[in-house]
Amino acid sequence: MSRQVTGEWRYRYVQQKGTLFAALLFILMFIIYVSNHPAGFTPNVVQTASNKATLLAFVAMAQCFVVITAGIDLSVGMILILCNCLASWLVVGTPLQTALGVVAVLLAGLACGLLNGLVIIFGRLQPIVTTIATSAVFYGLALLLRPTPGGSVNEDLADVFTSKLLGVIPASLVVLAFVVLVIWVPFSRSVLGRTAYAVGSAENAAYMSAMPVKRAKLAAYALAGLLSAIGGLYLTFFSYTGEAAFASGNAYTLYSIAAVVLGGVSLAGGKGSAVGAVFGALAFRTIGDLLFVFDLDPLWQPLFQGVVLMLAVSIGCIGLSRVRNRLEWFQ
Repeated sequence: MSRQVTGEWRYRYVQQKGTLFAALLFILMFIIYVSNHPAGFTPNVVQTASNKATLLAFVAMAQCFVVITAGIDLSVGMILILCNCLASWLVVGTPLQTALGVVAVLLAGLACGLLNGLVIIFGRLQPIVTTIATSAVFYGLALLLRPTPGGSVNEDLADVFTSKLLGVIPASLVVLAFVVLVIWVPFSRSVLGRTAYAVGSAENAAYMSAMPVKRAKLAAYALAGLLSAIGGLYLTFFSYTGEAAFASGNAYTLYSIAAVVLGGVSLAGGKGSAVGAVFGALAFRTIGDLLFVFDLDPLWQPLFQGVVLMLAVSIGCIGLSRVRNRLEWFQ
């Protein structure tokens, strides 16, 4: 009996060690950050860091859903930008108009994800090619909506989602945790979620086992679009405006890949969790904060983030190259 319990705990540890590593890395870097911050560990410092990291966390979660199926979505950043521009038009006015605008933005993100999934599944195109093409389409739509930065957002709603609850807890972290509980947890425990993992591990075997492969992949891409839309809403809440920023869209896409790898999600699919991706995003975003408190030249920030991105992908590739059989992941 004790061997069975030990084996079960060892199995759970192997499954979650990527998440644990990302969580410990984030905690360590954040302690260094607040220890050297002029204001120290205060609610305002935590709120500011949380608001900046939440954007990347949502996009990293979006990327995680797709990567688990052994795919990749290079359009998540542009969906975020498109939804930011759309929200700057729609999330305004009366409470009813604002609510309808929020729903419309979320549905737009969901539709973008569905488009990716439909083209990849039924068009039988490679995810990397498809999402490069659709990212250009989404950016073009964002430019049509906002050829120049502008627009506005319901400031009362924005303040609610970016302020502090009870004067201490960042609302953005609460929303992030809520999204994980409402979207990721049910999906990961559902038939579609288990199928997504199976597809990432061995798609042919999943198909031969009569698992709903197409529906699982379609759900993964659709949810990726929805999560990117949530990120786009938050970008609007933070900035009070919309902007078709090509560089920002590309940056969020690249950083989302680094975040999922730091969070223990295998780029080969079939392994990892959105919780790990969130911690990976928090850790990756803390790099910029560390550069700030140590008063390093801002020009160095892209270099350090690029190095971390390269190391993160290299770590994932090294781990993959050591695996001769994917069953070894769980031994």
